[in-house]
Amino acid sequence: MLKNWKPLLVLLCLIWVIFGIFTFSKIGYQYIGKSYFQSENFQHELDNFQSELGPFVLNMPIAEDLKSKIVVTQNEIEEHRNRYGTLGEQIDSIKAQYEGRIQEAANVNATELKAKLEKERDAIVKDITGNFEDDEHVRKKILAQKEELVDQYIKAANEEAKSFAKNYNYWSYELTNIETGKTYRSGDVSDSSAFKIKYNGQHPLTAWNISGNLNQFVYRADSYVDIEDLRESTDYTGIITISKKSAQEVDTLGGYDHFTRNQYMFYFIWLTSIVAAIFAWKGRKEVLQMVQGLKEKEALAKMKIDYPIGLLIISAFIYYIASEIAFESIEFVPYQSNYVHYLISLLFKIGALIIIAMLFFVQLIWLYDRVNTTQKLKEDLKASYLWSLGGSITDLFINRSIALHSVVMIGAAFFGGGSLVATMVGGGGFPFLMLGICAMIGIPAMILFLSRMGYLNRIMKDTKDMAEGRLNRDVKVMGKSPLAGHAENLNHLREGVRTSMHEQAKSERLKTELITNVSHDLRTPLTSIITYTDLLKNPDVTEEERKQYIHILDKKSERLKLLIEDLFEVSKMASGNMELHRTRVDLTQLVQQAVGEHEEDLAQAHLDLRMTKPHEPIYAYVDGQKWWRLIDNLIVNVLKYALEGTRVYVTLKRTAEGDAEFTVKNVAKYEISENADELFERFKRADASRHTEGSGLGLAIAQSIVDLHGARMSIEVDGDLFKVIVRIPTA
Repeated sequence: MLKNWKPLLVLLCLIWVIFGIFTFSKIGYQYIGKSYFQSENFQHELDNFQSELGPFVLNMPIAEDLKSKIVVTQNEIEEHRNRYGTLGEQIDSIKAQYEGRIQEAANVNATELKAKLEKERDAIVKDITGNFEDDEHVRKKILAQKEELVDQYIKAANEEAKSFAKNYNYWSYELTNIETGKTYRSGDVSDSSAFKIKYNGQHPLTAWNISGNLNQFVYRADSYVDIEDLRESTDYTGIITISKKSAQEVDTLGGYDHFTRNQYMFYFIWLTSIVAAIFAWKGRKEVLQMVQGLKEKEALAKMKIDYPIGLLIISAFIYYIASEIAFESIEFVPYQSNYVHYLISLLFKIGALIIIAMLFFVQLIWLYDRVNTTQKLKEDLKASYLWSLGGSITDLFINRSIALHSVVMIGAAFFGGGSLVATMVGGGGFPFLMLGICAMIGIPAMILFLSRMGYLNRIMKDTKDMAEGRLNRDVKVMGKSPLAGHAENLNHLREGVRTSMHEQAKSERLKTELITNVSHDLRTPLTSIITYTDLLKNPDVTEEERKQYIHILDKKSERLKLLIEDLFEVSKMASGNMELHRTRVDLTQLVQQAVGEHEEDLAQAHLDLRMTKPHEPIYAYVDGQKWWRLIDNLIVNVLKYALEGTRVYVTLKRTAEGDAEFTVKNVAKYEISENADELFERFKRADASRHTEGSGLGLAIAQSIVDLHGARMSIEVDGDLFKVIVRIPTA
């Protein structure tokens, strides 16, 4: 099958390069340019020795010295005093604890026991009372607790010091306290050393007196000693060393030999990997041609892409495991080993790695050759099983609850089937136990499934009725399942359709009213104009009558002009074509001026104006002319529809939210029996009989102005009380 040895050699070189990169990424930083005594293992050992040498040898503390440094703060006194509540609460608690026991002793005439309990109770009460009367009393108790913790630490430290001396007996040192000049020695630092570190005045050894590994002894639930109060450090100069003799005895140099051997081994692997990479790069084309020419490629090419990808992933996983095994065989060689057996084992693992790697790279090249263009990749992915399965799963998880139920049902089915097979094939009691569990799970699941399917059929039937226009009956909602949620959604949809139909009917009614009102309001002045124009054509009309007719024509023309202008203006505002010229306007002054222009009109209409406004300015960014028109329309609306002899309230204020609120309130002349929101509709009037000459566009224009400014306008009707509220953010 392989007629040329060169592609095979190139492939072996590629595998060796990948293995070299793999090993370098894992432990390259441990061996490149480092000795054993710079390795992580030895540095960790050195750090442990240095950190524990002070607390257990050089600066071994004395209990009395530590106790003399203990500090009891006022906060600790207060915390101890009030830990279980106030004085009264603590005394009541103690009395309650002893009351039952004392009463039991009294009931059985145990006089001595009763007296003992009462004495014990009184002593505790006295002690608690002393806590609240004397700080020194509390301080002594806390101090005693802390001294007990120090004693426990000293005891533990002495035990640890023995273990430290035993575990680190291969270390030698000669260290001198810089302050006292006292020298500590262990072993002979003059012996030939495998490792040595010197400390001088510029770089001393800083040794502490408290071990971080024994912190738990200075803490407990109800008391603690602040380590920072006890901790002290001392600087030392001198030498710490490991002699070759001592190192050999404790196998430290064995670790050195192991490190050196591994270092040479990995150097060889990495250097040969570089050479192999050059050879593999030059022969890459031969390898591709060889792999692409294998007949086995056709078998995988006929399969959907899911299978080649799955096989490649499995091969990659096995390849990684084989690489780990080969790496560990090199890195973790036992100190004492049968090297012949070890070498055979290593060669076998390397051989297995090469075979697995070949299979992986052959599959990788085949797969790349299959999807080496974007178009090929898209076609293969869309034809795959996973693509179609992904679409189905995506649809399933549109509703997570249904997805969960589906997974549970499938799990129950598989569990039941497996239990049944185990019962039929196997023997003993376990399969029957599994069958019983299956029945306990499967039967309720089957009942639940059948009930849900029945409910689904009911929902489908009700949905069909709804689609055919029968909207008078709700879909039945049962429980809190996803189907019940779907039924609720269908009911909301039915209500939405009914509301939409109602709104549509209302819109049609308002549209008809709009056409009728527009026709009426335009025809009325137009008819008058035509009539009086015909009268003016009569040559027998007197001069006085002619003036009267011209006056009426002028009045009706102005009326018609105003009506048409209002109609165009509200249409322009509604379409969004109106431009605003916003400036920072004082609403207080604007309201004062706009309302002031109508004070005489209000007085002539026998309306009593009551205006309330703040003394300070209220500013807002508005179009001054439009906002003037808004206020003017609201006051004109009052003049037309307010009941004579009543009060009109105009208010401007700043709300708690920081908005400016403008309110106009009056008593209506006509009964307002319709929906107040419809008053915003064009040509809608409060007097349905249309006694006034209003165009019906006043509130519609006001609403459009408010909408353009992004403000809010609302109408409140309470009987004959009519109230308009406008709110806009202040500047």
